[in-house]
Amino acid sequence: MELRPAFQIPAIIKSLSDVVLPAVDPANKLAQEQGQLVVAMLHLIAQRLPLQYRYDRHELSRYLALADALASAGAAIPEAADALHALAASAAEGRLLMAAAGTEPAALEAANLALRERVGAVVTAAAATAQDVALKAINAAVMAHTQEELLRERAWIALQGWEGPASGLPAIETLIGS
Repeated sequence: MELRPAFQIPAIIKSLSDVVLPAVDPANKLAQEQGQLVVAMLHLIAQRLPLQYRYDRHELSRYLALADALASAGAAIPEAADALHALAASAAEGRLLMAAAGTEPAALEAANLALRERVGAVVTAAAATAQDVALKAINAAVMAHTQEELLRERAWIALQGWEGPASGLPAIETLIGS
């Protein structure tokens, strides 16, 4: 199961382009046009998705600069004191988030992929030995991790409705924390 939009979006585009749009009545110009617009928008989303985090970070930095300028310019306006106070509180929260924001999503993904590869190498190396106690511990650790990962992935796509409301899946937000 692939959860990353970088892989999902091209598959959706291919399905729409190769299967769905050819099946739409060519005489229905509006449906044809809307289908092409959806495919074009998905292409745009796929191109911009890797930049979204940086865009949001940049936008936040620009709003923080604007908040500073407004605080300075509005300091002499007593009627704006309450609004400026609220702006200062939001700006302070924004600065905390900006200080914490730093790792690019691509770096996180690369770290995960590297760890997956290294875990596989350890399992392969351990499997070549005859150390039953160590192999059982490695197997237990990998199985526990896999069960957790599978639950997280099932919860991630639960909105697709494959498992139904009686599945008992926890909300993804409870599994991934903050």
